[in-house]
Amino acid sequence: MKISMRNHMRRSLRLTCVALFLAVTATSMGAVTEHAPVHAQGTSKGASGLPLPRFVSLKSRRVNIRIGPSTDYAVSWMYTKEGLPMEIIQEYENWRRVRDADGTEGWVNQALLSGERTAVAAPWMKGKGKDIFVNMRREAQPSAPILARLEPGVIMRIKECNGTWCRAEAGSVEGWVNQGEIWGAYPGEAFK
Repeated sequence: MKISMRNHMRRSLRLTCVALFLAVTATSMGAVTEHAPVHAQGTSKGASGLPLPRFVSLKSRRVNIRIGPSTDYAVSWMYTKEGLPMEIIQEYENWRRVRDADGTEGWVNQALLSGERTAVAAPWMKGKGKDIFVNMRREAQPSAPILARLEPGVIMRIKECNGTWCRAEAGSVEGWVNQGEIWGAYPGEAFK
């Protein structure tokens, strides 16, 4: 009798823990969706006084991304590509919580980030087929001559955006790419 009562209590405790976990997870996921827009620029200001979220790029060839805002936290990933665009989504002292084009998030020391704007050509299309390209055009018009066809995943330096098109440099070619075909500038964002 005592054993069966213990088993019942353990089962009830496990079910309560699972229900509590699911409730907390659902609440926190709702809060993230509601309060942390992925594609909106300047919705709030961080401790630095700069808008959050915002795009930056990696300053170094080797950058550790950590699970928390300190060197005391474990490294979860290492980036090995200078100039890779990152989206800053949170600030804590001299640490920045960043997100890459694949959605990976973590903390990076601000000294390893640059304000230089870069972008990735259609990362969501990478590996989807042979004939998928982002066209770089001579002018900011869909009918302008094509200067280059960029494969998904190509990194480019962004010089300016007008809300629909961005003037970019990929290798030795400079031209205009459709803002909706890159990751590194928000829809409708304009800057020089």
